[in-house]
Amino acid sequence: MDKPQSTSCAAFAGDQCIASGDLLEVARQVKQSLEQKEPMSVLIFDDFTGEPVEIDFRGSMDDVLKRLPQPEPAPPAPEEPPKEAPRGPGRPKLGVVSREVTLLPRHWEWLNAQPGGASVTLRKLVEKAKLAGKEREQVRQAQEAAYRFMSAMAGNLPGFEEATRALFAGDGSKFGQQTQDWPGDLRDFARKLAQPAFPK
Repeated sequence: MDKPQSTSCAAFAGDQCIASGDLLEVARQVKQSLEQKEPMSVLIFDDFTGEPVEIDFRGSMDDVLKRLPQPEPAPPAPEEPPKEAPRGPGRPKLGVVSREVTLLPRHWEWLNAQPGGASVTLRKLVEKAKLAGKEREQVRQAQEAAYRFMSAMAGNLPGFEEATRALFAGDGSKFGQQTQDWPGDLRDFARKLAQPAFPK
């Protein structure tokens, strides 16, 4: 799961979410709140990673917005292959590239016995492994993001330890039970970050 180019985040004053959305809009709303109310401590968290987002709120609104981190530029588009690429074995028009694969005889026997033959079976196995790896990475990222936020904001709340164990055990039902009595905004944001850790 790739991180989005623009930062989406949520700002908390105590256990209340006072702003959420795009970093620019959150910075505006928090700055206005700081100017209109008693001094308060505000913590801002990235919606994707659960990491704190540092914003310097000194000075005017323009000063604050100028100091915001700039979004990462989008990666360049991959270059297109040359139109007159040398033709070799395989199906170059489909992007198929022929390479040597070294396997034991029993592996070749099994592959050749599969519907579609060795090439089709190998492609299917590679795609399946890629998908499984991507799902595992999404789960890991969600666990880490939720844990970062929970440690910062909910470490003293009842059920924190049990919720943490449920998060890393992939037990969404127990995680929901242990966070049920948390203040609503903290509970909802923790659940939002943790949701990809509990695949259906």
